[in-house]
Amino acid sequence: MMKVVIVAILALATTLVSAYDPSPLQDFCVAINNTDSAVFVNGKFCKDPATVTANDFFFPGLNIPGNTAASKLGSSVNLVNVDKLPGLNTLGISLARLDFAPYGLNPPHTHPRGTELLVVMEGTLLVGFVTSNPNKLFTKVLNKGDVFVFPIGLIHFQFNIGQTNAVAFAGLSSQNPGLITIANAVFGSSPPINPDVLAKAFQLDKNVVDYLQKQF
Repeated sequence: MMKVVIVAILALATTLVSAYDPSPLQDFCVAINNTDSAVFVNGKFCKDPATVTANDFFFPGLNIPGNTAASKLGSSVNLVNVDKLPGLNTLGISLARLDFAPYGLNPPHTHPRGTELLVVMEGTLLVGFVTSNPNKLFTKVLNKGDVFVFPIGLIHFQFNIGQTNAVAFAGLSSQNPGLITIANAVFGSSPPINPDVLAKAFQLDKNVVDYLQKQF
């Protein structure tokens, strides 16, 4: 069943490919990290087709639950992008497994280069995204088998509101969709944003801003 769902996600996500990942002009362009006998395409060097094997299109392990205990937020995301699966290069697609402990959170974040299509495998998730100005929230409670789409570049989240673990899979319309976690970016940037800027932007006391920056 899991294999069928993953295939369905990938098939649907291919319809969401944007100009950020242009259509390939060859059957495949397996990514490599060096320039030996290689051609540079879409930010990666292409492996010589004569040396490509089935393993270049293979990634094991998405049946293994993520370690949610290792996160303060009680969630784990295993993203299979072009850096983990070289055969994805130029194909404009990637896949992620999301695990949630009870009340675990995948915090507000964006994917600057990819739309996300999420399907819940186990548990109950509260999900949502916020539009650009005037910042309207679209939110929904998802149960097993439900699907929700998060448009490219918009802030979104997933929160396990159940008392049991939750599992979801997501297809993304880019081989490398990128990730900006809002709290980390605002309060944990390097070098840090001037606290006066954040205090005024969020209408907070500067001591609160200092405290928040220390958390990241």
